[in-house]
Amino acid sequence: MTPPVPTIKLDQFLKWQGITQTGGEAKLIIQNGEVLVNGEVETRRGKKLVTGDRVTFAGRTYGVELGE
Repeated sequence: MTPPVPTIKLDQFLKWQGITQTGGEAKLIIQNGEVLVNGEVETRRGKKLVTGDRVTFAGRTYGVELGE
């Protein structure tokens, strides 16, 4: 049996990286189509990210690196 792959929700990732201060702020920028995941507009705040995904906001790209 393979272990589960670590994930983080998009809104949590934005807060964790300090891009937004609150979940509400993260929700608004995601719903407004201001966030890209792997080069595509993502409007679901619950989108699960895995290591290797790329999140872009305001011209800056952040790599997702999750531990075990």
